[in-house]
Amino acid sequence: MQELLKVAMPKGRIYKQASKLFREAGLAIPDETDESRKLIIAVPEANMEFIMAKPVDVPTYVEYGVADIGVVGKDVLMEENRDVYELLDLGIARCRMSVIGLPDWKPVLNPRVATKYPNVASQYFRERGQQVEVIKLNGSIELAPLIGLADRIVDMVETGSTIRENGLAEHEEIFSITSRLIANRVSYRMKNNAIQALCDRLQPVIAAALAAKA
Repeated sequence: MQELLKVAMPKGRIYKQASKLFREAGLAIPDETDESRKLIIAVPEANMEFIMAKPVDVPTYVEYGVADIGVVGKDVLMEENRDVYELLDLGIARCRMSVIGLPDWKPVLNPRVATKYPNVASQYFRERGQQVEVIKLNGSIELAPLIGLADRIVDMVETGSTIRENGLAEHEEIFSITSRLIANRVSYRMKNNAIQALCDRLQPVIAAALAAKA
């Protein structure tokens, strides 16, 4: 009998895209799980148990072994820097991390940068030899340059409509973001057959999706 895999799944948009991808890979994930409000969802048909979590917490659950594997955005992996294996680029939930500000922004000495991603932002500017003050915010990051809290922001951009509606512009793209399949290091050894079987199912589906977009 195949081993049960505990999967940390982010709530919301990424979960719906991930569950669709899993179904396309031949896994029996019931449609009703997409709308469930349960925090733990048993999926015996696929030998899985989903642990529904905030996206930022997924790599923590995987690192500490309460989940064997997880689905998480590259932005969270870069910010959290958890000790996990990155197995697959799932190619879903595409967006980008960018530096954003007012269209007429001019460089100033020691600018303030507001972001949900202080580690990513600090590393980006440090690698460019730019000294900035990073301010951690948890929501409505676009407000910061509009009210004078920060000179620029570092945030995710999907379509760009939100920043345009608020009179802002993308200045620099830092990196592109997709969701990744990650694994706990011990689970990867102890449940290697089950984890590898999942990867083998997912890879051709991911490759077909990439080919269709090419």
